[in-house]
Formats: sequence, C-alpha cells, structure tokens
Amino acid sequence: MKFRYIKSILSAASLLLAVSVTSCIGDLDATPIDPNIVMTFDQASVFNKIYGTLGLTGQKGPDGSGDLDDIDEGTSSFYRMTWCANQLMTDEAIVNSWNDAGVATIADCSWSSSNEIVTGLYYRLTFDITLCNYFLEQTEGLTDDETTRQRAEVRFIRALNNYYLMDMFGNPPYCDKVSTEKPQQIQRADLFAKIEEELKEIGDDATATLAQPLQTTYGRVDRVAAWLLLARMYLNAEVYTGTPQWGKAKEYAQKVIGSGYKLAPVYKHLFMADNDGSNVNKARQEVILPILQDGVRTKSWGGSLFLIAGTHKSDTGMNPWGSKQGWGGPHCRQAMVAKFFPNVNDAPSVLEDQMVVAAKDDRALMCGVQRSTSTGDNMSFTDGFACAKFSNIRADNGLTSDTDNPDMDIPLLRMAEAYLIVAEASIRANNGVSTQETIDAMHEIRKRANAAESASYTLTDIRDEWAREFWFEGRRRIDLIRFGDFGGKSDYNWDWKGGEKQGTEIKEFRNIYPIPANDINANTNLKQNPEY
Repeated sequence: MKFRYIKSILSAASLLLAVSVTSCIGDLDATPIDPNIVMTFDQASVFNKIYGTLGLTGQKGPDGSGDLDDIDEGTSSFYRMTWCANQLMTDEAIVNSWNDAGVATIADCSWSSSNEIVTGLYYRLTFDITLCNYFLEQTEGLTDDETTRQRAEVRFIRALNNYYLMDMFGNPPYCDKVSTEKPQQIQRADLFAKIEEELKEIGDDATATLAQPLQTTYGRVDRVAAWLLLARMYLNAEVYTGTPQWGKAKEYAQKVIGSGYKLAPVYKHLFMADNDGSNVNKARQEVILPILQDGVRTKSWGGSLFLIAGTHKSDTGMNPWGSKQGWGGPHCRQAMVAKFFPNVNDAPSVLEDQMVVAAKDDRALMCGVQRSTSTGDNMSFTDGFACAKFSNIRADNGLTSDTDNPDMDIPLLRMAEAYLIVAEASIRANNGVSTQETIDAMHEIRKRANAAESASYTLTDIRDEWAREFWFEGRRRIDLIRFGDFGGKSDYNWDWKGGEKQGTEIKEFRNIYPIPANDINANTNLKQNPEY
C-alpha cells in the first residue's frame, strides 16, 4: 500500500501552496488538482488548514478529497487514529462488529508493520508535521504580531504531532524543515528533548509568543496547552527516556491548575453539543484545547461523529443521542464497568442517568439496558455495557446544527488531567505513599463527580481514577504502559486482553508500534523497532 503523505494541500476554494513543497520523508505528490491554478502561499489558509488537521480529513469534508491516499478518508483523521491506537486494545473499549481495515488486529494486539491503522496514523502525523514545517519556512523572518503568534501556535501543533510519534513509534524519522532528503531516525529520548525545548520556548520564555492563559480565541492554543503537554510528557518521562521526572510533572501541572482554567461544574456537559459554551453548559472553562466541530461547517467521520455514532446504535435500548447516525462499534469491556462497580454483579441494567446514581459517580455514563456486563464471546455490540458519554444533545435543550453531524467539540486537552498528574507525580515521588497533595488533587476530581473521597490513595487507585475520569477519551494505552500494566508481565488482567477471552499477556515489544513497512523499505536510514 502506497501512501502519499501530502496528496494535495489544495482547497478548491482558497488553500494554495507552493509547488516546491515536499514531505520530510519523501514520496510526495503535490501536484495541483487544477493545472491552471497559480500556486502561491496563502498564509491565513495554510494556518487554518493546520488547525483543521486536528478535526478534518481533507479539503471537502467529510470525504471526497482526503489528505492521505489509499485509506478510507473517514478513518484517516488525527483524532480517530490516535483514539483507536490508544484505546481499542485496553481495559476500557472493545469492538467486535466493525470490519474497518486494521481494527481487528489492533484490538487483539496482533498488528504488524503493514496494519492499516498503524500505517495511516504514522502518515497522518508526518503529514501534519510537514505542513507545519512548510508554514514555518514560508513565514520565517516575519515579525508582525499576528504572524509571531501564528508561528508559536504552529510550533505547538508540530510538537503535539511529534509527541504522538514519540509515544507511539519510539524512534521515528525526524525533520524540522521541508526537504527532499530522506530523514534520519531519531532516538526517543532525543526527540523528547527536542519537543521539551520547543514547548518551553513557546510557553515559558520571557519572549514567549503563545497567548497568555485564557487570552485568545476559543479553539486556539495558549500557553496553558504547552504547560499541560509538558506535564504529560514529564509524567511519562521514565517510559520515554529511562529517567523519571515526577517533580517537573507536578511543577507544570500546578502551573496549569493556577492558570485560571477551572473544572466544569457538571462532568457530562464536557461531552455535549454546547460544550463550547451556553447559558447552562460551562464546559468551556475546563477545555484547554478543543478540536472544533460543527454539524454544518466541519463535517468529518473521524471527529466527534466517530465518538458519538461509534458508541451508539438504534434498537439497543439507548437514550437518544442527538444524531441519526449509530454505528454500533466500541463499547465497554467488563473491566471498565468494574471501575465503577468493583463487584460487577452490582451493575444494574439501566440507562445512564440511573447508572450514575447506582455507581455514586457522575462519570459512570454507561447504558446497561438489554445488555450484560460481560463481553462474553464478543460477538455483538450488546455484549458489554454501552458508552453513553458522548452526545449531540445540548445541555440547554436548544437545537443543534444538524441531525447527523454533531456540534460537540472534542476536549483534547482539559484541566482534569493536571489534577491527576499532581496526584500521581506526588505519590510516586514519595515512594508510593499517599501525600496531602495526592489527596487534595484526587478530592478535586472526585468532588466534581459526586464520588466518595478517601483518607488516602494508592497507585492502583490512581491508575483506576485515570480510567474513570478519561474513559473512552483516547489515552488509556499511555497510562497502562506507565503503570507497567500493558505490554510485559503484569498481574493486571482484563477480559479479552491480548485477544483471548480470559485475557493473556501482551508482549512487551507492543508498547510501541512498528514503523510502517513502506517507510522501512523506502528509507535505508530507518531501523525497524524490535521484534517487528
């Protein structure tokens, strides 16, 4: 399968790029769709396109002119691919009814270097990085305030994509400029250092050019996004570099907590159609970086429609979810239900509004109607509880833009993460013994959920709290790896772990993904990750 990383970075309406643009990893097709088009750099359009790569898949939306060739366009989105690669093989989500290319082997941990999800994700991230590099080269030397701010935001988005490359692929190729030269491979710890330096420059330096906290347009990056991504990286630094950095993780998480962002009063409002703000929904005060979605203007099968339609299906006893789309895909493993009901037999077969009451936790937004907690033989969407967390319904009961495509913005970075980073980093720095900082941070999270508070917490408690707070938000694999509970020997088991009904060990080499076979064959500078 041949992916052309930049199929065409042209919009039929306005997005025009220079013909000399080439991918940092070669094999680029930048031929104009219309040979009569005069190709010039349109700064505003390319800048908008860079933000668009987070939530859209091409030039037309939801399909018809995708960024990547040889992959279903709806699958090719940044969010859908990172979500699948972080979620489907964990103790939270399971999928059994989709025949999308690559999904089955991702879910049962048998993927290879030719897996379509792995390959598409790799090329989505490198596409986005190439586009960022192009913008930065074309605007180099411009010092007006708007360009200076745009360049800082583009550097953040480049860092974000490099972060996912580092996390998922370990030692990927690296480039920070547009070139026809085949890039060199970079070691994971070295890439960590480069991302760290970039985020500090745009978020910390006296001359930092990212906006001050809460001083920019909703949907654009401010300094708090850089701080939170740094905190996340430091929390996982031992995985990435071999050296823990708990103190720095806590330091940057505390900067986020002191930034002026606040937890939304109502948890479920974070995942509703008016989470960009209404007279009822205050989710916007928590969301540091949303992926903007709109039922009319930003249609995609890989954004919030994927989350909402993917987790719902008609005629399976679920409450209305504000969209006519219901794909019956990812649903809950029994291990996820157990996070709210340690004795899973106590989990009732009720709708989500009754489920949260039974669980005594507002985050237990699951539907048990017409379902059992067990995933059984994993043959049906109703084998296991359904996720009812995401919806295209407004908290203020107003009308949405469209009855198919949702308005719900994806809360990619949100405040709650900072509290859990403080809780975990503090206890780890104290040799696994609960500290007052751990207790206070956990209480903030659990108080919002109307969940019971404890006098102390263990690392296992925190591992499970990450699941309760962020379940189905596309990050679980990262947390399980950090806790030593994904690849390699671990006492922590779950249903269908490793593709077997009773659960089995996932080999440690699967803590990172393989570099796609196409790129290994095309670039002699690259060495495949071990055991692939």
